[in-house]
Amino acid sequence: MEKRKLIWYWIVTIILSFCLFTGGLAQALQLPQVLQGFKPLGYPTYFISLIGIWKMLGIIAILVPGFKLVKEWAYAGLFFTMTGAVISHLASNDLKPQIISPFLLSILIVISWYLRPPGRKISVNA
Repeated sequence: MEKRKLIWYWIVTIILSFCLFTGGLAQALQLPQVLQGFKPLGYPTYFISLIGIWKMLGIIAILVPGFKLVKEWAYAGLFFTMTGAVISHLASNDLKPQIISPFLLSILIVISWYLRPPGRKISVNA
């Protein structure tokens, strides 16, 4: 069972990493399509780049071996970013299909966090 769990962890984490890293790169580079998608939300353009850079750094933290505490923070930060995106779209009444992506990515973040192997978890001695 542990081997199956590890396989699913890597499948989910690779999909998550690809989606968030490429999306973060597009945000950091302020591609026109990205700027257009953020327009209804009213965020300044510098914020788009900042979010993109943090997404890329979060994915790097999750993929690099070691640094268990940093991984926990990265998972939390990515989850807050994606759920914040969903809430931003809802609050600005921007209910286009783009709202599906951050919602699904939030779910993948939770699944990846849940399935992570023991070597990637913080052990608490009770």
